[in-house]
Amino acid sequence: MTNPARPSAMPSGLLAAQLRRLVMLRWLSVAGMLLSAFALPPLLGLSVLLGPLVSVALAMAAANMFTLAWLARSRAPAAIALLLQLLLDLAGWSAFIYYAGGATNPLISLLLCLVAIGAAVLPAVQAWLLAALAVAACTVLWRYSHPIQLQDEAMAAQWHLSGMWLTFAVSACVIAGFVARMTAALRERDRALADAREARARDERIVALGNLAAGAAHSLGTPLGTMRILVDELLRAPALEATMREDLQLMSEQIEHCKQTLGVLTARAGNMRAEGGGVITVRQWLDDVLGEWQTQRPHARLNRESEPGLDEVAIVADATLAQALQTLVNNAADVSADEIEVSAQVRDRTLCIEVRDRGPGIPESLRGSLGHAPLEGRPAGMGIGLFLARAALERYRGRLDFSARSGGGTVARMQLPLEMMEK
Repeated sequence: MTNPARPSAMPSGLLAAQLRRLVMLRWLSVAGMLLSAFALPPLLGLSVLLGPLVSVALAMAAANMFTLAWLARSRAPAAIALLLQLLLDLAGWSAFIYYAGGATNPLISLLLCLVAIGAAVLPAVQAWLLAALAVAACTVLWRYSHPIQLQDEAMAAQWHLSGMWLTFAVSACVIAGFVARMTAALRERDRALADAREARARDERIVALGNLAAGAAHSLGTPLGTMRILVDELLRAPALEATMREDLQLMSEQIEHCKQTLGVLTARAGNMRAEGGGVITVRQWLDDVLGEWQTQRPHARLNRESEPGLDEVAIVADATLAQALQTLVNNAADVSADEIEVSAQVRDRTLCIEVRDRGPGIPESLRGSLGHAPLEGRPAGMGIGLFLARAALERYRGRLDFSARSGGGTVARMQLPLEMMEK
């Protein structure tokens, strides 16, 4: 049951939580001591020294008050604090049992609770030290103690067996409760560490993609310039057909848009929020983002639905969030250019944007993992856009979900807490 991890490696938050659990258990110890001192002697017909027993209980309560005050002032508890607290409990119970009959008192089995808790939260060396001191205390109490007098000696064996059963039941409940809560805390910490590792791996991939994008921007500048010159030369031809002229003008606009996008790529990488344009209403932000997308794909038909309250909600625009929304709309246009619907609403201080299409839908096996990493081995697309979109949303504690649309197609849903967009 020993924990191989050393307390020095334990996060301060988890260490403080373990100390608070020990404080809670000590309050139970104080209550048990007072109950044993005042209620059991009259019930069992015992003659005990009430003063020393109550004094030990009050001393434990005072130690608990001091520990609580220390925890309130200490931001980073020392790693050895758990061992010191358990040693304090061992000393308190040893003193109490000394004045309550020593090893003949069934309460001596409670020392095993301290050993079990120490084995769960302490490193191996400290756990063995605590176990050795508990055995030493039991040995001393076996030979030295203040005896108690039982008025009905014929019932001594029966009361002793009953006390052993009660002590066993209490010990089992304490160990199970403490270890269960401690294990839950460790699992929560492991989940947090796993999430942090996943976020770090995702950020490393994003940095690598950023480097590739910078290289691509530098490499694409020359061919785009050449294409622009060729398109301008073709447009100056007098015998050019009207239909061809319109297509070339559209091509010229798209080339100019590509050049502008490459021109601000580096600036967006270093100053995302400033690039977005400052404080703006949600409706205006949606108009700008979707309007920019429409210029890139003028032949796609986009149906928009939004609530009137969007004019009253102001946010700080972010270029990465705009790019995430454009990625979702682009994906929808790729599978159903004539049936794209975008709706926006605010519920419980959360901006919810849905992009719906009538495409073939997303396979069930892929829907849960889509956007968590770039896809490999898929000629239809690498999934980099969705990967970057999900990463941008998670930076603002948002979510990106995909679900099947009734009647066929997919619903992509962005959810963003407004408090994160207002900062």
